[in-house]
Amino acid sequence: MRHSTLFTLGAALARALVLPQTTADCASFEGDVDLGDYDAKVLNTTYYPVGALNNSKIVNQIAVCELYATISYGNNDTLTFVLWLPDVLDYDNRFMAVGNGGMAGTIDLANMMTQLNSGMGFAVAGGNGGHEASANNGGSGAPGTYIPYLHDPDQVQAWIHDAISLFTPAAKALTTAYYGRAAWYAYYDGCSTGGAQGFALVQYHPELFDGIVAGSPGNWYSHLALSFLWNAQHTNTSASNLTQAILNFTANAVLDACDTIDGVEDRLIEDPLRCRFDIDTLACNGPHPSTTSNGNITCLTPAQIEAVKAIYAGPVRSDNGTHLYPDFDFGSESEWLLQEGNLAEAFSIPILQNLVYNDLHYNSDDFDWAPNVADVDDKAGTFIDEISPDLSTFRNRSGKLLVTQGWADPFNAATWPIEHLEQIENLLNGDVSDFLNLFMVPGGGHCGPAQSYPGVPATYHTVAALVDWVERGKKPEQVLSTNPPDGSGRTRKLCAYPSTARLIGKDINDWNSYVCE
Repeated sequence: MRHSTLFTLGAALARALVLPQTTADCASFEGDVDLGDYDAKVLNTTYYPVGALNNSKIVNQIAVCELYATISYGNNDTLTFVLWLPDVLDYDNRFMAVGNGGMAGTIDLANMMTQLNSGMGFAVAGGNGGHEASANNGGSGAPGTYIPYLHDPDQVQAWIHDAISLFTPAAKALTTAYYGRAAWYAYYDGCSTGGAQGFALVQYHPELFDGIVAGSPGNWYSHLALSFLWNAQHTNTSASNLTQAILNFTANAVLDACDTIDGVEDRLIEDPLRCRFDIDTLACNGPHPSTTSNGNITCLTPAQIEAVKAIYAGPVRSDNGTHLYPDFDFGSESEWLLQEGNLAEAFSIPILQNLVYNDLHYNSDDFDWAPNVADVDDKAGTFIDEISPDLSTFRNRSGKLLVTQGWADPFNAATWPIEHLEQIENLLNGDVSDFLNLFMVPGGGHCGPAQSYPGVPATYHTVAALVDWVERGKKPEQVLSTNPPDGSGRTRKLCAYPSTARLIGKDINDWNSYVCE
């Protein structure tokens, strides 16, 4: 969404009237600022003219003064952060912090560049999550591998709960010193682990930001890891393994059944919760898979049917059947391949071995789905879950939270943000859309595109919508999505849950042809 011309001109006029026309000199700024109150140290400053910064072939469209700095915390631990300060005429009195992905350990320079180049006048900051990936198996887990930060309680606490809050006050102070006045508004944008960090900010640090975008939020992180383990255990034999061909066959059968329930034939399910599909209709008559002469799958064996049903069901306690995490939804089947061991090896098993049981020889096949759940809650959940439904402090100070979730997310079961929204509504006595709006993305993946849905626009214009909400009081009932991976000009309308998009126009590829209802 774009600001109105009047609003943009008004903001520009206000800046011209109250801001100095020059900023501090970047080269000398390092020695001019005192950050003693924040236990922070500026390591170096570098000025980059337009085009001089390059990240993943994306260059800075705005000149910046770059500051690298550190924050001391915990028991002799250090967090590194970077701050990009645009020239004064490109600065709109807005501060933006970005989150991390996965196990963190690096600064998300790609998202920082996105925010810098957005044209919204942000000073942009990002940190490494309180530990270095280079000292932690390159920032990824692996069975039997010692992950140092998972053995340091302060670093575990920082990873998701506190990482953004550790550097944000110092980054804000540096921004104030550079421009001679504090930013008018503070924003945060993060996805996946960064989405969890967004919920941590709302829950534990509600005073820091006016608006927060939390995408594909893994904020029930410990049970997200249990979801990975559950799905791996139910697909780990030669009989139960679901190959990509089997997954594609299953997904196509679901789409055949449910594609048009929204009135649009586009090989996309607008609302998977309305889909009614019986996986048993794909069962083979015998135990062996049936294929055509060219190897195409035509049915599923009993073991494969049970594996699909287990992923549809989600993890449950073995003693009483209590659900431990939501299930995966219809239309996401072609995205499940990572669930069949890769994610468990990257997250679940390292967390169990390093954080929960402190035993690199721990065999995850021995995990007991009744008593051992309490171990995960106690040893991991305490430090890495951000699931309190009481977000009243953030709400009461007029904070705004915008959440996105792809229906075909290969990592996160898509209905988790819906369930958490309902928990928040139950605690806060009803509608919470005055401060929290959730946008589900049909065919959307994890923090962007799903590989099997290349025609789905994968750039969500959430930050612009959030700025309008915070600064103009315009609650986002809809969000524009653009730039599908297939290179087409297709656009889509994302609707605030529980609304979905209904076609009223003729062009199914134009977001203006839809209404949210």
